[in-house]
Amino acid sequence: MSIEFGWWNKDAEGRKYQVNVAVHGGNIAWWRHQGHHTPWEEHIPDDDDRARLIYEAEKRVPRRLISQKQFDEIKRLSANEGAGRIYGRRHRPSPEL
Repeated sequence: MSIEFGWWNKDAEGRKYQVNVAVHGGNIAWWRHQGHHTPWEEHIPDDDDRARLIYEAEKRVPRRLISQKQFDEIKRLSANEGAGRIYGRRHRPSPEL
């Protein structure tokens, strides 16, 4: 299962930033990006971000974009603390020799 979700939020100063959540192989990664020329950085989700992820995933179930089993897995993963991580996409550790 490899699914991405994205939306825009505002910080305390009123500046917009983009949140991207990738769910892949039992891992979940939260990333944020502010502006076109800034790098993606890890995002520590709050309760509103977790609720938004569940809302976005819930909209995809009736349209059969994700299954009920995938939705349940997303709910389980979104309850985890921290930004999570994904191996292979954005983080490639050096091979052990």
